[in-house]
Amino acid sequence: MQYIDFDKTKAFKTLAGLALAGKQFDYAAAFAGDLAAKRIQNAIAPMAGGLSYSYAAKPVDETVLAALQAVADEQELIAKYKALLGGETMNTGENRKVLHHLLRGQLGGDVIFEGKNLGEFYKQELARFSQFADDVHAGKIAGTTGKPFTHVVQIGIGGSDLGPRALYLALEQWAAVNGKKKLDAKFISNVDPDDASAVIASVPLERAVFVLVSKSGTTQETLANELFVKEKLKAAGLDPSKHIVAMTSETSPLAHNPAYLDSFYMDDFIGGRYSSTSGVGGVILSLAFGRDVFKQLLEGAHEADSLALEPDILKNASLLDALIGVWERNFLGFPYTAVLPYSQALSRFPAHLQQLDMESNGKRVNRNGEQVRYATGPVVFGEPGTNGQHSFYQLLHQGTDIVPLQFIGFIESQRADDVVVDGSGSQTKLKANLAAQIVAFAKGKHDANPNKEFTGKRPSSLIFGKQLAPRALGALLAHFENKVMFQGFVWNLNSFDQEGVQLGKALTKKALAGNSGDAALDAYSRLLGI
Repeated sequence: MQYIDFDKTKAFKTLAGLALAGKQFDYAAAFAGDLAAKRIQNAIAPMAGGLSYSYAAKPVDETVLAALQAVADEQELIAKYKALLGGETMNTGENRKVLHHLLRGQLGGDVIFEGKNLGEFYKQELARFSQFADDVHAGKIAGTTGKPFTHVVQIGIGGSDLGPRALYLALEQWAAVNGKKKLDAKFISNVDPDDASAVIASVPLERAVFVLVSKSGTTQETLANELFVKEKLKAAGLDPSKHIVAMTSETSPLAHNPAYLDSFYMDDFIGGRYSSTSGVGGVILSLAFGRDVFKQLLEGAHEADSLALEPDILKNASLLDALIGVWERNFLGFPYTAVLPYSQALSRFPAHLQQLDMESNGKRVNRNGEQVRYATGPVVFGEPGTNGQHSFYQLLHQGTDIVPLQFIGFIESQRADDVVVDGSGSQTKLKANLAAQIVAFAKGKHDANPNKEFTGKRPSSLIFGKQLAPRALGALLAHFENKVMFQGFVWNLNSFDQEGVQLGKALTKKALAGNSGDAALDAYSRLLGI
């Protein structure tokens, strides 16, 4: 198995030749008459959790797909995935394994590190925080006054906030109508004191349990918010040690600390943005919804991880999605991707994918620290439909840049609470808007008035299923994690470190010290009253 830059492969030259030949995908022909129905029916790859991936509105034909299969084969994408699963060091920047898949279940042999079976370690921690959640729900674990907990608040930032928050919001309404809601959940992330203050004001402190999440135990924003919370608890006559649990690594200052009600652990092989299926997401989701709901989410993710081992790209949705993205980014010159879920429950999912993708593949050097000569990760943004239609879709339809779109939609709503207006219910209207947008972006509309002209040829994919439930959500999460992983392999990147966040941290410490010796930093500090 070899790790080489993408532009040194034969497949790169083949795809470059296809793009140079100017052979554009013919949307008008593909979406005309009987051909449209045939393409839309056939251009679907199966996913886990009852989901499907439709690429009918993507600019790929049999020739391009064959060339993308050659990329997967030449860059040995499945072999590299298997090496990752087997515990090979994939995070070359930090000399670490990458084991978030192991959180969801075994796909290969045991992974041993310093005599410890890591799969068994992850199972043990899952069992521990699951039992903790059970005991909270049963009233066996309570706060200072002995009253049962009714609220859980997560304190964390970045991967300790975005993924867990997105998953909680995605399942909150489903859980409410299915009798699975146990505790209300809130999140504190920003060091801006208004964030913590507003959350604290919204929960009954004597009945709130806080989950402090920091793998290193040194995250500045998180520790500042922890102290904020502790002061509020003390002011209310409550004992912080009976209201705060820690989610950290066993080598951090937070570990095995009697100042916390309990502590749960992860290790350096679980990256922050890939940690939602560890205790980082598991503790709060298990407290909010119960252990069975989190188990179902893990099962959906594991099923998706298993399907990602398929070498045929037409049967491997995450691999196909990744490769089509490479075609669009490197050969069609599209630098952006919009994630557009037609589900209000997924309102924060694009924000999580923004970190997942841009922190992973926003790199200009390869695994060996050498400059690459091709584009890498795209800019990712998004909002739920139909809200986005009344915001930034103008640019998507008629702007000078073509932005590939990733739609997500479901046949049924979560709450099954609807009203019929003008002959149709709101869920039906939502789905009609989704179908209309896909076709509008692909086909466009000719008009003699240029202001009303839609050029079309704007590519999109669609992930769809029956309903957004825990297993489907786990599959959706893993799909995008694996997509980002495969793209990193294609581009020969280390998708698992994030040096880009470190410089700002270092300069922040200098600014807080009062005299950094950097004239510009000191001047801005004075301007801001530091």
